[in-house]
Amino acid sequence: MKLYDFPLSPSPRRARIFAAEKGIELETVTVNIREMEQFEDSFRKISPNCTVPVLELDDGTLLTDSFAIWRYLEEIRPEPPLMGRTPLEKAMVEQWLRRIELDGYQPCVEAVRNGAERFKDRAVPSPVPFAQIPELAERGLKRIGLFFEILDERLRESDYVAGPDFTAADIHAMITVDFAINGLQLSPPDGLAALNAWHEKVSARPSAKA
Repeated sequence: MKLYDFPLSPSPRRARIFAAEKGIELETVTVNIREMEQFEDSFRKISPNCTVPVLELDDGTLLTDSFAIWRYLEEIRPEPPLMGRTPLEKAMVEQWLRRIELDGYQPCVEAVRNGAERFKDRAVPSPVPFAQIPELAERGLKRIGLFFEILDERLRESDYVAGPDFTAADIHAMITVDFAINGLQLSPPDGLAALNAWHEKVSARPSAKA
């Protein structure tokens, strides 16, 4: 299997961490999105939406979505389970993945893409140009602050995001917090002790360096 990747982008990092937790080694091909390599014709044939990550399977099948990549890797390597074992565990992981995506990750994307000069006319991950909307950047920053509070409240009652065990929900939440810290210089306040303790714990896992 081959992963089309860009080391500085949070989205492909989700795939790398998940694979590392599974003990799956992936050949990587770097697509330098800062040099606009994702818009080259050769890569458009691989990813029509001009985004990474893309997982190319041995038979040539292309998976162009992080969550689809997770699902595939979970099915071919069930241990350790990262998306739940029981129906309830699976539902909890799915519930938190959706909440993290909608309340945390997407606001980070909005804030970065509508606020950073390098994303001028690229406010939406797409081959079609979209102008920035500064108000979306402002709204994104406010929503990230609320997301930190949501996570802290959850982690005051649970060792990990979706329950007692480390799951894909923790990967997505860690990626989102790191995205806010590194991409927006927005860190969780010191008063959110549960969130900060959890972030330190999950960041210490070997997979976090993938």
